[in-house]
Amino acid sequence: MPHSDSLILTLVGAFVLAFVFGMLALRFKLSPLVGYLLAGVAAGPFTPGFVADAELAPQLAEIGVILLMFGVGLHFSPQDLMRVRKVALPGALVQIAAATALGWGLGRLMGLPDLEAFLLGFALSVASTVVLLRALEERKQVKTETGAVAVGWLVVEDLVIVIALVLLPLLVKAKGAYDPVAVGMSIGWTLVKVAAFVALMFVVGGRVLPWVFVRIAHTRSRELFTLGVLAIALGIAYLAYAVFGASFALGAFVAGLVLNGSALGHNAAERAMPLRDAFAVLFFVSVGMLFDPTILVREPLAVAAVLAIVLVGKSIAALIITTLFRLERRASFMVAASLAQIGEFSFVLAAVGMGLGVMSRQTHDLILAAALLSIALNPFVFKLADLLAGKAEARAAAA
Repeated sequence: MPHSDSLILTLVGAFVLAFVFGMLALRFKLSPLVGYLLAGVAAGPFTPGFVADAELAPQLAEIGVILLMFGVGLHFSPQDLMRVRKVALPGALVQIAAATALGWGLGRLMGLPDLEAFLLGFALSVASTVVLLRALEERKQVKTETGAVAVGWLVVEDLVIVIALVLLPLLVKAKGAYDPVAVGMSIGWTLVKVAAFVALMFVVGGRVLPWVFVRIAHTRSRELFTLGVLAIALGIAYLAYAVFGASFALGAFVAGLVLNGSALGHNAAERAMPLRDAFAVLFFVSVGMLFDPTILVREPLAVAAVLAIVLVGKSIAALIITTLFRLERRASFMVAASLAQIGEFSFVLAAVGMGLGVMSRQTHDLILAAALLSIALNPFVFKLADLLAGKAEARAAAA
């Protein structure tokens, strides 16, 4: 396609196809995320018809990741997490470890190197907050204690991913290095810079950013306030990347955390929502563009094994953990169903792995196949969880 038309054609194709496939997904009682991913497949180079600019789409997706992480920071509530920390914190960490170990074992059986096998397992271990919140809203369980445990669990997973996105480039640099002292110093120096950035944001940014937003709010201009939210999210993300050597995602997340505690944090979240949603759609479409659907035919056993880890392995791990913490039976099954899918941060991790050269296209496609199928099957997993919970409660009552 002509270079001068690349941006507008990519945007038009992405949004139109995402709308059409998103509506079709809702019609079939599926998550719109499935539709957005399928829109990307339709616009990608592996299917006939319209092909979007494969070089431009990832850059637009990067903006989607920044705004996604900014939104996670804006909505992160330490108080809610502390309320369910006794179950959510150890539960999430143990479940991540269990799923990562299963994925690593599968990867090694498939002949993958250790680091790639580890990334496969790690990507399969984290569930989608977007999918979970949509499921809880449909079941009217967002404000319940069980919903709080499930959301807190996924918040811990999101925090682990944020840390992983910081450490992964360092691990890749350390791979194959022969001087452990130099590697240790490099990792230590990077962590010092990241800590300096976080400290600067909370000490200086915690005072400056709220003051800036108050001044913008005094203009009584909705456009300027929205523009200010976007400029601060993208600007701080770039500052973290260019000056402190951190990732765009970490910078945006910390910016959201800082604004979360300010008086105008709620307004900032409302203004960022439409922009975040629009670019998040571009993110999912660009992920779909990278997916080669023929892997479902070429490697059906590998796809089935990866999907089994997501649907069965993670669910059983969650059931065991919540039972040990004496969560009531129905709540245990609900948390297990919530985790039986993977989504946006699995895509981010897979994309970073490919960018660093430590993940192959086939492993990337396996993760995307598991995401598409697990998100599509998640409503049915919830129905199965309700059925099993009802039988378990009936047996307990009869005993």
